[in-house]
Amino acid sequence: MAFHDVQFPSDISYGSSGGPNYSTDVVINHGGHEQRNINWQAARGRYNVAHGVKTQAQLDALIAFFRARKGRAHSFRFKDWTDYRATGVVIGTGNGSATAFQLIKPYSSGGITENRTITLPVTGTIAIYVNGILKTSGVSTSSTTGGVTFTTAPANGAIITADYEFDVPARFDTDQLSATLDHYGAHSWKDIPIIEVRV
Repeated sequence: MAFHDVQFPSDISYGSSGGPNYSTDVVINHGGHEQRNINWQAARGRYNVAHGVKTQAQLDALIAFFRARKGRAHSFRFKDWTDYRATGVVIGTGNGSATAFQLIKPYSSGGITENRTITLPVTGTIAIYVNGILKTSGVSTSSTTGGVTFTTAPANGAIITADYEFDVPARFDTDQLSATLDHYGAHSWKDIPIIEVRV
């Protein structure tokens, strides 16, 4: 359904668990050898926010947020506190004519790099640089696509970098909130799953 450009309560997501997930089929033959088939080229985040609900005010906010999103129907912004910022990321090299670039975040290990497309940067945290010099005008960044647009194309060979914070496009992975009333004013939750949405 629709994307709601609103952030899940960050004080609740701060207490969540979860992180990136992949999908891999592992086939083991009779000799014990494996064949691994990669289904997803990019990770998809999965989180459980049940442990982030500590107070009645947070519970009220969660219920209101869940009802407004109609369970799994509508997606929203989610702050993954384990991975929400990037600094000095090279997003492109000027060629004298290109004016459009895309925010990314690279993850490098052992000579292998995976570039993650960032679509939900946080307004007020974005800084764009050309050859290390902060651009204070002549450039804009979309908070709902992560697209970076210059009014004048950066010169050929110019290195474009970015600093920013970002959210994850996500939705609830349940249509039912199920709480247990332990005693007056105190609730416990087994599971409140949230899953990243492909854009």
